[in-house]
Amino acid sequence: MGLMSKILGESGGSRQKEDYIEIESDGVDTAAAGASKQVRIAKIGDKQDVIDIKDAVYDGDVVIADITRHTTQDRTMEHITDELKQVANEVGGDIAQKGDDQLIITPHGVAINRDPLGQ
Repeated sequence: MGLMSKILGESGGSRQKEDYIEIESDGVDTAAAGASKQVRIAKIGDKQDVIDIKDAVYDGDVVIADITRHTTQDRTMEHITDELKQVANEVGGDIAQKGDDQLIITPHGVAINRDPLGQ
């Protein structure tokens, strides 16, 4: 499978975790000058992980949370999602679930467009 096939996917195929490539940040300025918002990456293993996510959203950051440790029908995941929905509502932000593996939570002034690009 070529690099472009990994990025764009092949018709009818589903992506696996090993299809993604970790990109090193060597030579890239990771502290963008004057950035007022950041995109933060999080993993949700249990309810305790929600505290850091809530803090980041209250601080004005966008959070992309990996929820692969839970199923969407898991009671713990329902509580976590409800709590994060409340945070998004309180700050005037947005929240959306992408597939069964990610939650995206945004602060005030950042909306999530639910229409995929290129489709």
